[in-house]
Amino acid sequence: MISSVLPTYNRAPLHFVKGEGCWLVEQDGRRFLDLGAGIAVNALGHAHPALVRALTEQAGTLWHTSNLYHVDAQIALADTLVDLTFADTCFFTNSGTEACELAVKMARKYWHDLGHPERMKIIAFDGAFHGRSTAAIAAAGTEKMTAGFGPLLPGFLQLPFGDMDALNKALKDPDVGAVLVEPIQGEGGIRTLGDAVLRDIRAACDAAGALLILDEVQCGMGRTGRLFAHEWAGVAPDIMMVAKGIGGGFPIGAVLATENAASGMTAGTHGSTYGGNPLGCAVARAVLGVVADPAFLDEVVRKSALLRQGLESLVAGHPEVFEAVRGEGLMLGLRCRPPAAAVVEAGYAEQVLTVPAAENTIRLLPALTISDEEIAEALDRLDRTAARAAQPAVADAG
Repeated sequence: MISSVLPTYNRAPLHFVKGEGCWLVEQDGRRFLDLGAGIAVNALGHAHPALVRALTEQAGTLWHTSNLYHVDAQIALADTLVDLTFADTCFFTNSGTEACELAVKMARKYWHDLGHPERMKIIAFDGAFHGRSTAAIAAAGTEKMTAGFGPLLPGFLQLPFGDMDALNKALKDPDVGAVLVEPIQGEGGIRTLGDAVLRDIRAACDAAGALLILDEVQCGMGRTGRLFAHEWAGVAPDIMMVAKGIGGGFPIGAVLATENAASGMTAGTHGSTYGGNPLGCAVARAVLGVVADPAFLDEVVRKSALLRQGLESLVAGHPEVFEAVRGEGLMLGLRCRPPAAAVVEAGYAEQVLTVPAAENTIRLLPALTISDEEIAEALDRLDRTAARAAQPAVADAG
């Protein structure tokens, strides 16, 4: 079928017409168990009644006024996030990519206003993914994302993920002003930094006087069993990028920051036409009303242990297909032996959806509301997927 849509996506041959909780309905009527949740976006599943209600009620009163005026829903959401996190202030965006842009600007403006504009360098890490704007791809630095898009925004340095020796050495550069890191890399292959390393990074930043920017776009919003993944390490960033799950499917992102880190962002230094509009803020408040409940987060921890145990058994039962389980909470990955894309495709035949990532890994990012019965069904479908994915390898071996 010829489409007028710019062909930048390698799309699966699927057309979903309806979503219900952890399930997506294809236009031919087949029901797929969705273990991708829109790439960790549909944190509460599809068509969650609290989100439908919040969006419908807000849509009936006020959609958009712009940030020329006070937006009550935006103020309420900001107050909620400040109460729940390390932050003193929030700026609302439409996406994680836009959050990255502001985080970079905020860090550089901070040092500029302190009289040290030379401290514009930002350390990032191999395998990172922070979005697809010019700043975000420059931060990641991979040829796959940067080829053909130069000149790139200067001032980024990439280090091996979690390499503290390399980080401590790099922080001796007096021009370094910030460190940008994902506690768990999603696109990078579900690679976990680890609590001890995150604490070491925080300490290294403090010793060097550098700002710590955390990208929790994918690993935040309850996905690890805490509202944000860094909470497990008992540390706090200076700046944090949030998106995906905060809107539960509605496009909204945010940058959270301490008053000190955000001190350079005065009137006129940044803006967004749609950022923090009443619709997005109403939905995000409804998401937080569910996800921030300690009892809900405890259930995420319990269910993640159940899923992980099943995945470990799956790896043991299909060593020709799977190498290992990765990740934390309900942000899990399976390192594959055959091409990960082939395993994802095999899942289509078993009506289960997973998400490919780097390091030949498939991501499992189900809705945080997934039930025990759906976990059992997911494991059964993944078992059949592995058997199907193994068939070519068996044929080749013969």
